[in-house]
Amino acid sequence: MTDFEFIFALYSLLLGLSLVELLGGLGRALEYEFSRDAAGEEAGFSIGWLTPLLAVFVLLDLMSFWAFAWVARDHIEVSTHALLAVVLFASAYYLAARMVFPSDPARFAQLDTHYFRVSRLIFGILLALVVAQWIYLLSIPTIRANLITPVSVSMTALFVGLMCAAMILRRRSVQAVLLVALIARYLILYVIA
Repeated sequence: MTDFEFIFALYSLLLGLSLVELLGGLGRALEYEFSRDAAGEEAGFSIGWLTPLLAVFVLLDLMSFWAFAWVARDHIEVSTHALLAVVLFASAYYLAARMVFPSDPARFAQLDTHYFRVSRLIFGILLALVVAQWIYLLSIPTIRANLITPVSVSMTALFVGLMCAAMILRRRSVQAVLLVALIARYLILYVIA
């Protein structure tokens, strides 16, 4: 077993749990909405657009960090520092994913209300992870040269700018546009790569 395989087992476990949290939260919200419809109850609950868009964005961001591990694979060595860094990094991701959907959707008439309660913290966590990722990658000379390109820097600046705007601007329509832009950025990068 290589050092990367040893470390990646822990990393993938925690990121996999993050994915399960996102999908489980979506499942709970959909189940609650459809069970009310099936029972003929009044339509007092709405999933809305913001929380599902945030879930898609966090899912795409999670995929990018999974790919990040592959880029760094040749530079990972087993140590207590590496294990601690992986646990902290992936645990922060789990926390962000866990917060996207509420545990009890019945507490909200609209999930957009939940979105506005937690979105700043989720974006803050994701921004901190971007900073940590860049610090780590810039510390590796062979990766640094490929990282500091106009396209890479500008796409990261756009990413950070959109997330900062989402933390500051609080109108529902603006949030939807920012989330769609964040999702589109990932989809464009995935198609190009």
